[in-house]
This record gives sequence, structure tokens and C-alpha cells, in this order.
Amino acid sequence: MKIKKFSKFFIFGVFIIGISGYLILHIIAFLMQPLPINNTSEIYYYDSNNQLFTGTTHEWISIDNISHHLIDATLVAEDKHFYSHDGFDYPRIIKALWTNITSKNISGASTISQQYVKNLFLDFDKTLIRKIKEAWLTIRLEAHYSKDEILEGYLNTINYGNVFGIENASKYYFGKSARDLTLAEASLLAGIPKWPTKFEPINNFENAKKRQREILELMFENKVISEDEMNDALDEELVLIGTKNNSYLKTIMYYQDAVKSELGNIKEIPKSFLESGALKVYTNLDLKMQTALEENIDKNMSKLEDLEVASIIMEPKTGKVLALTGGRNYYKSEYNRAIKAERSVGSTIKPFLYYAALESGFTASTTFTSERTTFVFSEDKTYSPQNFGNLYAEDKITLASAIVLSDNIYAIKTHLFLGEEALVKMAERVGISSSLNRIPSLALGSQEVSLMAMMNGYQVLANDGVRVKPYFIERIEDMNGNIIYTHKHSEEVVLEKDKTFILNSMLANCTSVAFISYNYPTCISLIPKLTKKYAIKTGSTETDNLIFGYNQDILMGLWVGYDDNKKTSSKESLASKYTWADTIEKYDKEGSWYKQPDNVVGVLVDTKTGEIATSDSEKKSILYYIRGTEPK
Repeated sequence: MKIKKFSKFFIFGVFIIGISGYLILHIIAFLMQPLPINNTSEIYYYDSNNQLFTGTTHEWISIDNISHHLIDATLVAEDKHFYSHDGFDYPRIIKALWTNITSKNISGASTISQQYVKNLFLDFDKTLIRKIKEAWLTIRLEAHYSKDEILEGYLNTINYGNVFGIENASKYYFGKSARDLTLAEASLLAGIPKWPTKFEPINNFENAKKRQREILELMFENKVISEDEMNDALDEELVLIGTKNNSYLKTIMYYQDAVKSELGNIKEIPKSFLESGALKVYTNLDLKMQTALEENIDKNMSKLEDLEVASIIMEPKTGKVLALTGGRNYYKSEYNRAIKAERSVGSTIKPFLYYAALESGFTASTTFTSERTTFVFSEDKTYSPQNFGNLYAEDKITLASAIVLSDNIYAIKTHLFLGEEALVKMAERVGISSSLNRIPSLALGSQEVSLMAMMNGYQVLANDGVRVKPYFIERIEDMNGNIIYTHKHSEEVVLEKDKTFILNSMLANCTSVAFISYNYPTCISLIPKLTKKYAIKTGSTETDNLIFGYNQDILMGLWVGYDDNKKTSSKESLASKYTWADTIEKYDKEGSWYKQPDNVVGVLVDTKTGEIATSDSEKKSILYYIRGTEPK
């Protein structure tokens, strides 16, 4: 009896606590300032040729002026209990959880309110913290706005494939206002937001029609329309006027999102103006490079379905970001991996270690022994790094060879010889802003850094040691053509030009057959694809593959991997290299190499020993040295 009584009190107590917590949260949400939801700004984005590439004119339309067919179709497709729940459809949540547990199908339960706050305020990463933020913002949204206001905002900002907002979509696809949509047209448009690239009708009409049928059948089942109305809508011939043009790319919105992020940080433009004004934003987007990037991603990764990608293409002298993708398909995943994701960077960290080594007196001919090594530290801690494929020279190798072959043992010995502080300080010096720990494995890129942060560092190497800030926006004008912001160029010399030239020249040997020995140069597979000279460094971990390459005119960094950290193989590594090579070769400048500084000399050396080459040398290459440090 006591147990039963305790159970009743316990259940009652949990119920009271739950209800109290629910009420307290809603009271706090009500007392807070309303969320800013009605963004009526008009922002036009132009590429480097002053051509409009996405006119994100959010033409706002009142819910009273939207076709009731569109509203009915949207509610049935997305959230049929919208007008009766408090922002969360609890029965649907329980059903979705049960479906996810008992079957392989992944079912979602987001309401229109949840989707709206996610689109307005949140990143698209699937983390617990993001889910908690989404729930809290949904409570705040529902506390201050009526259902009609929320639905109006949602319909005016949701992604409809080629455009955002129902009025824009209606005019784009059918050449009419959303108030005039027929049932057939409305049901077609209402199907797009679930999966914009799959269901937008310009490029995927068959998929769009299947989705339209699903929605019309749901409308009939829920007694929103009659069977005759359903059949008439299915039979109605749809005339689409939207066109597939060169600026319609699956990745271009990643670039636009990066522009919007920079736009929000420009102090010269008041935030109130961004929310209600009209702007022309002139960016550094090179549409040719963005198109080439997307085409080569599709070509080289077509058989790797879930593989994701991030890439940034930059002009190193100025810092202009010419192209960017934060994933393979924005309309499938809006998470911008180029800017927001932090991943292990592998051996791509090594050039910064080796520049520090050059400053400490190393030359291209400095040797360490490449062999299986266990490093012992205080308190008997050990570290046993391995070379790729467990291949070792079992002999001394030069710094030049260590770079070309990406020898891990050489890197760790250099790291420990210089002191673990040296690489951390060098990373800070070149603008890699991530917080790095002073640990042995840092020399092998074990810590996580964003692609953009790594591009900061590589920009310095690509620009003769001069640091400039990467940027997207060249200028901003109001609708009358008055310039209200212009990018101001600034630069800082952070590395010495002579040592940077020597390092870049060693990195350019990553495609050289003269360095084939116990292993192959890391980019030897790219020889048939490259017509210009580049400094290149690759990096691989169990889950990540990166490549950075550059000359005076162009710098491109690329990462591939899986969002769930699934292990990669040689297929993914090759896909990353081929995508990089195929894309960077599309740049229309000649690709000039760096001018040799006066105090630097080139010497023909034996690539195995680092000594002056002789007639007995099996493989030879010109390596560069500060005058007076070259082998005699």
C-alpha cells in the first residue's frame, strides 16, 4: 500500500513540476521582447561583373491576400494542427519518436512555428543545443504573435527552390500574385519546401507532380477539398514560366549566406537599415569559378552519395573570396561547412611548422631519420605516430622530401625539436584563429580548425608573407546609387619573403617524380590534370581529406568528409584532389609563379641526400636556400 501511495504522489509531483515549468517558461517568454520576424528589406546581390546573381527581394504579402488554396495545402502538408497547438504538436512528436525507434525511416515532427524560427535564427546543425534553442525561440514566437502572423511570416520567407517567399515563388513559377493561385498551382508550390531541390518544378517536374498528388490526396482525406476538385487539379495543365539560368546553382546560396554574415558585421550600416531598407550589395563572386566548382564537385563525387564538401577560392593578393561552397546542395543542407564546421586538418598544418623550422635555421637539406618511432615524455607517456601506409625510409630524409612525401615522423621530430609552442605561435601569426593546444600530435593536424581559418593561414603563404583579410563585399549602395560602404584594403607583413619563397618552392614539388622513393609524392596523381605551377599540400585523417593549393593569382582550399564522421578511404581522397585540380585549372589568369628573392639561390641537389647532385645521383631537383646556407 505504501508503495502504491508513494507512486501516486511521485506521479502527481512530476505532473505539478511539469505544469509549473511549462507556465514559468511561457510567462518569461511573454515578458521578453518580441522576436523580430517581419523582415521586409530588399537586398540585391551582384557578382564581380556587376551582374545580379540573386535578387533576394522579399516581396511581402499579407496572409489575407494569399490564395486559400495555398494556405490549405501548406497546412495539410506541413502542420495540419497548426491553429490548435501551442507551437509543438505533441502527439506528432510521440509518433515520430516511435517511428524512429521501431523502423529505419527517419520521421520529423517540426511544426510551422519551429520551422520558422529555425529559418530565421538558427544554424542547421543537428545538435541538442540547437534543438533546445529552437524550442525556446518557438515558445517566444508563440507568446507574442498570432497564428496568422506566424503563418504569414513563414510563407513569406520559406524556401521554394529557386526563390524565397510565396509571392516571389508565385511570380517566378506562374507569373502571377499568390492571391491568384489555382488549387493545382498552389498544391504544386506547397510541395516544394519539404525538399526544395527535389520538388522544385523547373528542374524536377516529375518529382514535383508526384509530390503535388500526395498533397492533393491529403487535402481530400482531410476533407479540405472534394474528390472532383482533387481530380480537376491533377488534370490541370500547368504552365511554368520560370527558367533555369546560369546563376541557378545548388551551391550559390552558401556564398550568399557568407555575404549576409559579413553584411551584418559592417558597422557603417545600421542594423535597422538592414531590416527595413533596400540595398545593392556588390560582391567578389566569380560566377565562372562558382559554376566550375559545383560542376567538378558533381563530376568527381557523383558515386559518393553522402560525401560532403566545403571549398573556398580566393585571390591571395587582395583577399577577395571568389567562390565558396559549404556543402554539395544548399537546398538539402544549409549548414555552411566552409565557415562554421571545424574538422581535423591533418598534414595541411605542416607548412606552418616548416616555416617556423626555416626561421630556426633549417634548410631544404636538413635531415631527420624516418623510421618507426615511439616518443617518450614525462610520466612515461608515449606517442607512436605512423606514416601513411606504414612506409618509412629507414634512413635520413631531407626537409624537402618530408614535405613532398608528408612524412609524419619528420614532422613530429621537427615539432619537438622546435618546442610545441612554436607551431601554436606560428598559427596565430598567420591568422589561424582557432585555439590550438601545445601537444605532440598538433604537428599532424589532430586538432579541429575551420576551413576559413586555414585559408587565412594559406593566404599569407600565397601572398609572399603578407597578410590580408579575406572578404566578400566590395561595396554597398542604396537604391539611388549612393555608395554607403566600400571595402578598405589593409595588409601586414608577417612572414619573410625569402623563406616563404623557399617553402612554396618545396610545396610545388608535391607533383615531382624526382622525389619518388620509399613513398610517392602526395599529389603525383594530379600531374595529367595540371598545366600551371602550384604550391600544394594535402592532409588526411581517418574522417577528413583536405587540399590547399595556390600560386600568386589564385588560392583554393577544399575539404571532404561525412557529417557523421564516417571513415573515408582512398576514393574520397582522390575525389578531393581531382575536384581541386579540375576547378583551379578553370581560373582564367596565367597563374604566375613567385619571383625569386635576390638573397635566395637555387641549387641542383640529390633529392635523397640533400647534397650537391653528382653524375651518380639517381634523382635530382633544384632546391632553394638563403644565400650562404646552400650545400657546398
